Amino acid sequence: MDHSHASVDPRSLSRRRFTAAAGTAGAAALAGSPAPATALPQAPCPPRSTADWATCLAVARALLVVDEHDRPLVPGYQKILGSGLPRAGTKTAKKVLVVGAGPAGLVAAWLLKRAGHQVTLVEANGNRVGGRIKTFRTGGHEHAAQAFADARQYAEAGAMRIPGSHPLVMSLIDQLGVKRRRFHLVDVDAQGKPVNNAWLHVNGVRVRRSAYAKSPRRVNRSFGVPRKYWDTPSSAILRQALDPVRDEFSTVGSDGKRVDKPMPERVRGWARVVQKYGDWSMYRFLTEEAGFDERTIDLVGTLENLTSRLPLSFIHSFISQSLISPDTAFWELVGGTATLPDALLREVSDVLRLDRRATRIEYWAPDRHVTDGTPHVRTDGPHVWIETVSEGRDGKVVREQFTGDVAIVTVPFSGLRQVQISPLMSYRKRRAVAELHYDSATKVLLEFSRRWWEFTEADWKRELGAVRPGLYEDYRSGRAPADGTLLGAHPSVPPGHISAAQRVHYAANRWAARDQPEAAHIVGGGSISDNSNRFMINPSHRVDGSEGGVVLASYSWADDASRWDSLDDDARYPHALRGLQQVYGQRVEVFYTGAGRTQSWLRDPYAYGEASVLLPGQHTELLAAIRSPEGPLYFAGDHTSVKPSWIEGAVESAVRAALEVHGS
Repeated sequence: MDHSHASVDPRSLSRRRFTAAAGTAGAAALAGSPAPATALPQAPCPPRSTADWATCLAVARALLVVDEHDRPLVPGYQKILGSGLPRAGTKTAKKVLVVGAGPAGLVAAWLLKRAGHQVTLVEANGNRVGGRIKTFRTGGHEHAAQAFADARQYAEAGAMRIPGSHPLVMSLIDQLGVKRRRFHLVDVDAQGKPVNNAWLHVNGVRVRRSAYAKSPRRVNRSFGVPRKYWDTPSSAILRQALDPVRDEFSTVGSDGKRVDKPMPERVRGWARVVQKYGDWSMYRFLTEEAGFDERTIDLVGTLENLTSRLPLSFIHSFISQSLISPDTAFWELVGGTATLPDALLREVSDVLRLDRRATRIEYWAPDRHVTDGTPHVRTDGPHVWIETVSEGRDGKVVREQFTGDVAIVTVPFSGLRQVQISPLMSYRKRRAVAELHYDSATKVLLEFSRRWWEFTEADWKRELGAVRPGLYEDYRSGRAPADGTLLGAHPSVPPGHISAAQRVHYAANRWAARDQPEAAHIVGGGSISDNSNRFMINPSHRVDGSEGGVVLASYSWADDASRWDSLDDDARYPHALRGLQQVYGQRVEVFYTGAGRTQSWLRDPYAYGEASVLLPGQHTELLAAIRSPEGPLYFAGDHTSVKPSWIEGAVESAVRAALEVHGS
């Protein structure tokens, strides 16, 4: 009998280590050799990717948006967004099909239409354009019904913040005349100065984020981290771990800020990062390279938003960590992010066909037509044929076919896998379509009739007194009823939006502990918790004419998001309110209007997931195939860039694909 596994005590393995152990044992079994006596690695593997240097360089150039000679492409792309592509002549103009009216499809269609091509833009959704840019609002181009109890309120189901470090989307916003203003990633005072006074609530400890930054010992010790980390904030712990990687492509200036190396050297620095860590997960990097123990990983993962994506690509998380920081300037669009697709729609509305889901694509090269595997000579006529089907909203399903010389496909690969494509695309492309990883992300938004997160204690005392005398002290002493009778009890809350089901869920799942922290008294920013809500983000600005606001009560990814996806809406809203109460106190309930909104991107029938969040190795294994054309089929979308989930990646890909089509 083989006792090779006997020395591994399952009780000694954490969930992460058990997974690693099982993977090692499984690999040994597949190889036909016995598993080692212990499945845990005895020494770190050399930090070396399986990809060759040329592939790593290609990934680095795609990330930095430079050509094969390391010359920046962004200035040229900005010029095209501004003045357009060169005008196509009568002999060079093409009949172009663009599939998908997300930001990539809208921009590509707009550029090619301006250049004189005959463009048809088809979109599966019959109600709106914009893809994962989706604003819950009243009206808009989608003629949406009233979104919240206050018809003036709006909130983001998808993209909500735009980094100032993304030049293409910033240029596009300004060119189209869309109004923007600062998004407060960190909360500010009345004068707009960052104060970072939102709450941090983990392991039963509640502290201001600014207080944690100055004195992190209490929180850090609650995770059981080693003594050397007791007095170092989690952001600094992570930054110190990642700084040696950043040293490959940047240096620290005399002012302590990082400065990028000159472009050719920067490209090679990023290529070295890809070659060293392209096959690594973030968890592997933190354990093997940074030397973190499990408790430190738990601390950093919880506070720096890494926990749910530890098994995914290190490169993906590293890029995100380099971008999302308190030093990055972020912007939001006045009236909602959907004002950007609103503006683009005005440019292409005459070529747009909504409610046309692509179900079948046939294509052939200019000189050959392939049907059922048999090539036939073809000298003229269209080279792409697309069949679409409507959703049958009026009871009648409509099938419509479109033909063109070329097509730009912007559909997420998770959705493209459901489309019949003939003849078969190359194996590498089909592999990319089948394997590209899409993550889940879920938002739960709650409307309140007053902006309680901005309150002082004096504000609370006044407003709770308007409900009934003595209620302020009842909340402070934990004597206020928690059976749901105080939901929406403030006179400012309009009636009729809190359903009976919500009250039942709230009463059944109310939080047992009812301690009342002091007033948050913050503008914008957000709090972090280890409860199911995870990240809670406050609106940065008031909506004109409205005293209330919509809070992003829960923003979660991967497994954290899946927990919410199992709940229906009437259950999600009370659960999200409960999570807010655990952080901010029970008394916020009196302003809850009952009008919530929620978005599960993995369950969205048009998005098929939040975004392509790559697995270890996928940058080097799949990126070239993801971006490459297949005959007259070209591909765009944020998933074809190295900035997935960002509008910048979608815009970048749209300009690239438009150039490819225009010059083909």
